[in-house]
Amino acid sequence: MPDDVSPAPNRYGAAAHRPAPQHPSPIPLTPAPDPRNTAIPSPSPFFPGPAAPAAERLRVVVADDNPVVRAGLGVLLSGRADIQVVAEAADGREAYEKTLEHRPDVVLLDVRMPGVDGISALPHLVGIAPVLMLTYSRESEIVHEALRLGAGGYLVHGEFTANQLVQAVRDTKDGRANFTVTAADALLAHMRHGTPPQRGPLPEGLGSALATAPAPPRPHTAEPSESLSQLQPVVGQSSVSGGLVSAANRQQYGLSSREVEVMDLIASGMSNQQIAATCFISEKTVKNHINRIFTKLHSTTRSEAIAHWLGTAPRNPGRQP
Repeated sequence: MPDDVSPAPNRYGAAAHRPAPQHPSPIPLTPAPDPRNTAIPSPSPFFPGPAAPAAERLRVVVADDNPVVRAGLGVLLSGRADIQVVAEAADGREAYEKTLEHRPDVVLLDVRMPGVDGISALPHLVGIAPVLMLTYSRESEIVHEALRLGAGGYLVHGEFTANQLVQAVRDTKDGRANFTVTAADALLAHMRHGTPPQRGPLPEGLGSALATAPAPPRPHTAEPSESLSQLQPVVGQSSVSGGLVSAANRQQYGLSSREVEVMDLIASGMSNQQIAATCFISEKTVKNHINRIFTKLHSTTRSEAIAHWLGTAPRNPGRQP
């Protein structure tokens, strides 16, 4: 309304008075402090506290002779917040050296590699870190040999997704085994037949590389039991000669087929847990087999049983085996 125009008079001759609009006063978001309360107020529950410490990343060594596969695995695994690829290796010997150097949580190991192949290096790696086989090799005898030598799982390329691989790496670190379809079928076939697989020479001489390869330089941090040269004879016997003992020696002690299998796994250095996973039986059943084996071999310890089994124990003329 223009400034020179007065409001119209009301019925009593006085100008109409329009009260100013009333706006409610804002309600305070927090109550006013009580002057009687002199205590220091507690911090708001919504105020961010100190950040939680970051979880330590799972450390992985990748061993594969194909640089494209190594690079792909490195990108895939290191892209996860809880996993870090700390080293890569192009053969079994380099895998052993990198594993000694970095002490990873998991080793991803290929089977067919030039020089020292994965099967040859496997017995030496499992004493340092859990090993997950990650390979194109799908032959049943290779799957069995890898598990017999202590692998914590067996994945065949093309039979798993990226997320399944990541989960398998985490599981291997925690002692849980993972198998893709091909490896699982090989184990199921063995379990159904109830007989150990024939341990003839593996395809392409796998497992025999360390029989002639020189031992690598020994790092100052290596324990004596981790030396490739010290463990070399066991690899040669288990993978090349087709077994740790002759059939005649097995018959001499009167062991059943399952007891023979368990005793071979004991002699290869497996723990009860690894034997149970390889044979698809419980650890309690493994212990029962071991007790019967010790009785038949007149042994009270694993080392004594192995010595009798390999024929290296001194003969006692007053006691028949």
